[in-house]
Amino acid sequence: MNNYVGIIIAFITGVLGPVIVILVKNWINSKKQKPDIVKEALKVSELVNHKLDEIREEFNADRVWITQFHNGGNFYPTGKSIAKFSVIYETVNQDVTSIQANFRNIPVNLFSKSINQLLDNDKIVIPDYKDVTVATYGLKYVAESTGCKSGYLFAIKTIDDKFIATLGLDYTKNVTPLNHDQIIELEKQASILSGVLMTY
Repeated sequence: MNNYVGIIIAFITGVLGPVIVILVKNWINSKKQKPDIVKEALKVSELVNHKLDEIREEFNADRVWITQFHNGGNFYPTGKSIAKFSVIYETVNQDVTSIQANFRNIPVNLFSKSINQLLDNDKIVIPDYKDVTVATYGLKYVAESTGCKSGYLFAIKTIDDKFIATLGLDYTKNVTPLNHDQIIELEKQASILSGVLMTY
C-alpha cells in the first residue's frame, strides 16, 4: 500500500502539478486584455503631432513632417520586400499646402541620393534651393513642386543606428537660413522623436 501512495504522490508532483500550472497560466493569459492597437496609434499620433507643432512654432517653419520607411509589397519573382516611405505625420501653417497626400508609398530608390546622404551624414541643410553652390541631392524639383524655398532634413535613427524615419522642415514663404545652434537643436529633436516612434 505504501508503494501505491509513493507512486501517487510522485505522479501528482511530477506530472499533474506541472500540467495544472501550465493550464492555469494559459487561462490567466487568455483573460488578459489584448492591447488596443487603435488606441495606441492615436496616443503616438498625439505625441508626435504635438512635438511637430512645437518644432514648427519654435523654428518658424511653414511645414514640418515625418516620413517613415515601410514595406510596400514584394518584387516579382524574388519575393523580396520593396522598401518605401510615406509622410506619416505633418503639421502646416495656415495657407500652406499639405504634402502628405502626395508622398505615399514612394519607393526609396526614387530618392536614393537624399536618403543615402541622410544615412551617412544624418542631415541635409538647404538654406536656399536657388543657390547653385548648395547640394540639393535631387530634392530641387520636389521643392519647386511643393513651394519650398528652404529645407532641412534630419535622419531619425534608433539607438543602434537603424535609419527609421526623416524629420523635415520646409520654409515656403521666405528663404530661411538656420544657424549652427538651431541645426544642433533639430538633431536633438530628431533623437527625441526616435524615442517616441520606437517606444510605441
